[in-house]
Amino acid sequence: MAMNPFKPTAGKMPPILIGRETAIKEFTEGLDNGAGAPGRIMLVTGQRGFGKTVLLTEFRRIAAERGWETISETASPDVAQRLIEALTPGGLHVNQASVSPSVSIPGIASASLGRIDLSATATPLTLRNAIAKRLESGKIGKGKGILITIDETQAASLDDLVAIATAVQHVTTSIDETDVPDAEKKGIAIVFAGLPSTVNDLINDAVITFLRRALRCELDDVPLLDVKNAFLASVADSGKTIGNDEAWQAARATNGYPYMVQLVGYYMWQSAQRRHATEITADDVATGIADAQIAFDDAVCAPALDGLKPAELEFLHAMARDVPSATVVGEIETRTGRSRSWVNKYRAALIKDRIIQPSGHGSLEFAVPHLGAYLRKRL
Repeated sequence: MAMNPFKPTAGKMPPILIGRETAIKEFTEGLDNGAGAPGRIMLVTGQRGFGKTVLLTEFRRIAAERGWETISETASPDVAQRLIEALTPGGLHVNQASVSPSVSIPGIASASLGRIDLSATATPLTLRNAIAKRLESGKIGKGKGILITIDETQAASLDDLVAIATAVQHVTTSIDETDVPDAEKKGIAIVFAGLPSTVNDLINDAVITFLRRALRCELDDVPLLDVKNAFLASVADSGKTIGNDEAWQAARATNGYPYMVQLVGYYMWQSAQRRHATEITADDVATGIADAQIAFDDAVCAPALDGLKPAELEFLHAMARDVPSATVVGEIETRTGRSRSWVNKYRAALIKDRIIQPSGHGSLEFAVPHLGAYLRKRL
């Protein structure tokens, strides 16, 4: 039985990773070029549905293929503590710890005692030791190392980020100071991924200068020609066919948004499958686009608006009246009755958050596909 090749599930690896060749190349070169290479400390940013989690999965695959150990984490509370536990599976030995609810243990504590809460001051040193001891183990070969990927970085606490950044920075420096030839030095690589706006707020904190020096990788829309070619290749590999015009029709509907690529592909393929057909027709593509838009609204458009300020939503509602056309900035002043400085303030904030983008001189458009139509339906 033929299987749908498209995977519109969050974090699921698609059959073809399109439009991310530069990021993959920079990461791969970072591993291959040894300690100190820029690609060993990366910060990946992009809106929801841009493929951040998928890219982290690919990075771990590449690292594992080269003999590196990999650790995958999500930046929920206590992420630094979970990294320590992952690095020391045989037992956690720390300088100072407390076992919930109130027992303090100076000296040495064992993971078998239960949950161990590390103080903010102890965590950087402890994580540093855990990474160093893991690298010293015989399980990691010469010239290899540990890759840590941290998704949803915007959800991390400042204490956790400081702990992780401080530990990695000190371990990297220690490795560099050894007399071992560069080709044989064991290393640490770390990749953070998160939403542009909140990640920018975190790294602008004076304490996180380490993250500012990370190699930035800002995920953007995939070129439509690449999307069209990916549709042709993926459909052919699955045992079905699609014409060039139909592939272009599907590609244009995605606006190059990676998650929308998977949704449109999935639903148009499924439409043909329900007919027991091997050819994806223009009608199948139209059905796929319609179904994809419904799923996209729920998975991307609604979450993109969560957490926005009332003033930002007011700004966006004023823009939504012009969809599918761009909005002249002056019209936002007229429709909202707000001052020029108010409009400039929230225009800058929404552009920074990648919700809207400039569209020619004095005009704006939505950066998230279908978001304008989604808002217009709710006016």
